[in-house]
Amino acid sequence: MELFTSFHISGSALTAEKLRVDTVASNLANMQTTRTAAGGPYRRKTVVFAERLARVRQAPPSFLGRGVRVVAVVEDPNPPRLEYDPEHPDADEEGFVAYPNIDLAKEMTDLITASRSYEANTTVINTAKSLYLKALEIGRG
Repeated sequence: MELFTSFHISGSALTAEKLRVDTVASNLANMQTTRTAAGGPYRRKTVVFAERLARVRQAPPSFLGRGVRVVAVVEDPNPPRLEYDPEHPDADEEGFVAYPNIDLAKEMTDLITASRSYEANTTVINTAKSLYLKALEIGRG
């Protein structure tokens, strides 16, 4: 195992969680967007993570965890939320407006989860850094 593997693993998680926070922020900013360039209301987006694995040379071959990676940013397939507002410029013939399928509570939960994961990985990096510095001090003594 490499000396700085913990830095690589936590660093990959920090990068992934930053994208997750940015995605949640975009969802929150577009909660009332009823018209997009693609047509229709904004669609909630979510980030899909996967393990980053490294093949270990042994018999039988196995894999060692090397962090996390973002596989995709996908649109939520759920239908938009319909609200009756016949005065809205995007209302249909029956007076309903299609709003994004974004739930504020769900977005805030995702934001808190991403923030806590970010904090945990920052703690791992700082702890590893402290341990490496202590090991260097032992070597000097």
